[in-house]
Amino acid sequence: MITLTERAAKQISTLQSDLNDGTKVLRIFVESGGCSGMQYGMSFDEPSVEDTVIECHGVKVLMDPKSLEVLKDVTIDFDDGLHGKGFEIKNPNAKNSCGCGRSFN
Repeated sequence: MITLTERAAKQISTLQSDLNDGTKVLRIFVESGGCSGMQYGMSFDEPSVEDTVIECHGVKVLMDPKSLEVLKDVTIDFDDGLHGKGFEIKNPNAKNSCGCGRSFN
């Protein structure tokens, strides 16, 4: 199960409203790359038939089957504090992760 914190859900909702396109939903995915082998990605996209739609705090998120398997049990937060990190993905399944927090293994 993917979990969004309330802060992350609020930020996603704000970004989605700014798009002015009610057909697009946030897609969270993994792809090869980054300094640790795999990297996280996010984009607004239209759902496809193989996607799983997850809803948390009233926000829908899309995930393809491969990404869903790799990101099982992650928590996504949003940090808008002094350092302004942005979205943070806390992945208990990652063996290693890069210092930037965007890539993992």
